[in-house]
Amino acid sequence: MIGRLEEQRLLRELALSGESEFVVIYGRRRVGKTFLVRETFGDDFFFSYTGVANVDARQQRAEFAKALREHGWAPVGGGSEVPGNWFEAFDALRALITKASEDERLLIFIDEMPWMDNKKSDFVPAFEHFWNSWASGQRHIMLIVCGSAASWITKKIFRNKGGLYNRTTRQIALKPFTLTECGEYFASRGVAMNTQDVIESYMIFGGIPYYLRMLERRYSLALNVDRICFAEAAPLRHEFDRLMDTLFTNPAKYIHVLEALHAKKMGLTREDIASLIDFGNGGNLTRILLELEECGFIRRYKPFGNGKNKALYHLTDPFIAFHLTYIRHANNEDFWSAYIDNAGHRAWSGYAFEQVCLAHIGEIKKALGISGIHADISSWICRGSGKGAQIDLVIDRADRVINLCEIKFTKGPFEIDRAYDLALRERIEIFRSETKTRKALHLTMITTYGVKPGKYAGVVQSEVNMDELFR
Repeated sequence: MIGRLEEQRLLRELALSGESEFVVIYGRRRVGKTFLVRETFGDDFFFSYTGVANVDARQQRAEFAKALREHGWAPVGGGSEVPGNWFEAFDALRALITKASEDERLLIFIDEMPWMDNKKSDFVPAFEHFWNSWASGQRHIMLIVCGSAASWITKKIFRNKGGLYNRTTRQIALKPFTLTECGEYFASRGVAMNTQDVIESYMIFGGIPYYLRMLERRYSLALNVDRICFAEAAPLRHEFDRLMDTLFTNPAKYIHVLEALHAKKMGLTREDIASLIDFGNGGNLTRILLELEECGFIRRYKPFGNGKNKALYHLTDPFIAFHLTYIRHANNEDFWSAYIDNAGHRAWSGYAFEQVCLAHIGEIKKALGISGIHADISSWICRGSGKGAQIDLVIDRADRVINLCEIKFTKGPFEIDRAYDLALRERIEIFRSETKTRKALHLTMITTYGVKPGKYAGVVQSEVNMDELFR
């Protein structure tokens, strides 16, 4: 198993805790939540069930009862095999558990729990009652719950205002692979890739193990992308639609928000988004933004020097960005192979590499030797003073230094010529003037192959190359 060492260690510790445990694992769909649990515990579950998408409440309870029967439950007195409501369903699970020895640790795994909560269902209050009134007092029970609908997990469990408030004993937010883990994963499968290939794969698939598993070692990266994303029967050709349909009941407005953010690479404020899309009342937009953020598709951040009301939202999921840029428009099966030397590809690469860097801030800080120094991460844009200017990444450090980071994706060492040298110096002075900062400003170049030594390279005070993003 690649990565997930800390998560596995925690799960194994909890399995031996001797206390009742309620563990929630959440994260983006396809990130490997179920795989983590099953690789950690194998089939060593007293009871397990996976919620079924797009069925009504009765059919969901029927499938739950079927799983109970497979684990040894039988209706009392020959009663109905389909519980009439979720209270009866969890009573059946309680009866099944009660028959087991209290000297044995019982692992209960409920996967895709959000799918079990149908509209107007009594699922949540029944689950609350099951856990609070009985299961939480059983020291031999460890309950593991997973769900891809992070917004449901957050609203119905973490922020629950009723019986589930503050009831979880552990929460595990499972993240996509890092670049290092992507490289290890490819190597474990015999897929030969150099450092730049691994980064480009991340720019497309975003470190999602389910997607990376589809790359075959007999093909180049470009041919793999064509086969996975653009061929007529490509497995990810309609993945975006599946994601939206399985995560959101009415996905249209969620898609509109993602499209708006995709069109505006520097990000949009909440007010900007509201002006572009008709959401009716404001609370609806607030909920949509929160749910997209909790799913890991967008991020909210405060631009350098601006107050809370100026917070910007960014599209950060690489695969969704790749879909909106290329997959949804392409009708050529070898599109990517033919496109890789196109000027449009170079423009896309620059922005996509920025997103890779933002996902690896820890590695960038380590490369700069400032891992132990607290820093606020943001970007900066200025449209005043008659001249526009922007900084890709601002690292505002507690030691009174600000790293102004320029991010460049090239296929060789990046060369700074006289014109770019002047532009950089002007940008730094505009930043100093507009922000009124008294901190020292260090220009940092984050590039694929480093900065080429030359007459104008002296403007750069620190560098990070792509190899250091893997450390």
